[in-house]
Amino acid sequence: MSTLSHPAELDAFSRSYREARAKFLDAAAAAGLAVQSEPHPLPGADGEPLAIDVVRDGAPEAERVLLLSSGCHGVEGYCGSGVQVALLRDAGFRAALHASGVALVHVHAINPFGFSHTRRATHENVDLNRNFHDFSRPLPRNPAYAALHPLLLPARWPPGWGNRLAIAALILRKGLRTLQQAVSGGQYEHADGLFFGGTAPAWSNQALRRILRREGAWARRIGWIDLHTGLGKQGACERGFAGRADDDAAYARAQAWWGGAGATPISRFGQGDSVSAALSGLMWGAVYDECPQAEVTAIAMEFGTEPLLTVLHALRGEQWLWNHREGGVRPEQAAALRRALREAFYTDTPQWKAAVLAQAREAVEQGVLGLSQRS
Repeated sequence: MSTLSHPAELDAFSRSYREARAKFLDAAAAAGLAVQSEPHPLPGADGEPLAIDVVRDGAPEAERVLLLSSGCHGVEGYCGSGVQVALLRDAGFRAALHASGVALVHVHAINPFGFSHTRRATHENVDLNRNFHDFSRPLPRNPAYAALHPLLLPARWPPGWGNRLAIAALILRKGLRTLQQAVSGGQYEHADGLFFGGTAPAWSNQALRRILRREGAWARRIGWIDLHTGLGKQGACERGFAGRADDDAAYARAQAWWGGAGATPISRFGQGDSVSAALSGLMWGAVYDECPQAEVTAIAMEFGTEPLLTVLHALRGEQWLWNHREGGVRPEQAAALRRALREAFYTDTPQWKAAVLAQAREAVEQGVLGLSQRS
C-alpha cells in the first residue's frame, strides 16, 4: 500500500465537528461511497445536526471486516476523524484494500454530541467507554472515587490553593497511578461526576449496537481499531488489547497483527506499563454481543497529548462547567475551559498530526493484512 504524503494529508484534520463531518461526508462522496447515518436527537454547539456516520469501503457481503472508529470520547474525535478522512481520500490505499477482499467500515464520531460541544462525555454525561454493562446486574463500585468527588469538583473554579495542595498531598501519599485508577476507572454513583458510566445504555451505545448488527451481519472475521487520545507521551501511541480478558487466542492474534515483532507490543489496560487504568464497561464488548458468529480481534490506539495531570485538570474544569452550564458562567471562562479540554486531547501541530497519521495508517494496513490471512 502507498505511503501518506504528510503535508498534503494534514488538511484531513478539522477545527470543529461541523467541519470534520463535512470533510468526512465529502470524502465519502468523492470516493463514490454511500453513507448511513444515525441522527442524534440534539443539535450541535452551533445548532448543526449531529449524527454517527458510517461508510463501508468494500463489499456488503464481505466476510472479513475491519472497523475503524472515532470519537467514542467526543473531543477525541478530532484525531480519529482526521485519520478516517485521510484514508477515504487515498485512492492508492483504497485500491489495495479492495484487492484484499477486506471491507473497511468507518464509524465516524460515535459520540457526536461530545465532539461538537467539546466534551469527552455524552449528552447524558456518560463516559461511553464505561457504559457497556448489563444494567440488569449490579454495577461496579468505586468507593475511591466517591471519596474524591468533592475534591475533584469544588463549588468554584478555578480551585483554590487548599484544593490543589490536598490533591498534591494525595499524590505524594498514594502515587499518581493510584489517583488515576480511582478517577478514571469508572464510577456509577455520581451522575454529575467524572468518568460516570451511567445507569442505562446511552444513546450512542444503542446506536453503535445497531451499526454492529448491520455491518457485521455477514462477517466471519472482524478486526476493530478504536482511536483515542489523551494518555502517554505527546505523539507516541500505545496499542492496547481490546477484547475479553480470557480470550488468549484473540490477544495472540492482536500481537501477531499489530505487535510489530515486538516493536509495538500490545498492552493490556491497567497492567504493566500501560498508560491506562484498569477499566470496565468497555465499548468493544458490544461486538461479542451483536456479532456472535464472528472471530474478533481488536485494539485501541491511544495517542499521547499532554501530561496526565494537565489532562485531568482540563477534565475537571470542563465537568465543572457542564455542572454549572445554567448558572451564569462567564462566556470567556467557558471558552477557556473548553479550549483547555480540546488542547488536552488534540495537539494541533503538524508534527503531532503527521505522527498520528503514520501510526494509524500502519495499524490499518496491518489489520487488513491480518484479516486477509487464514485464521
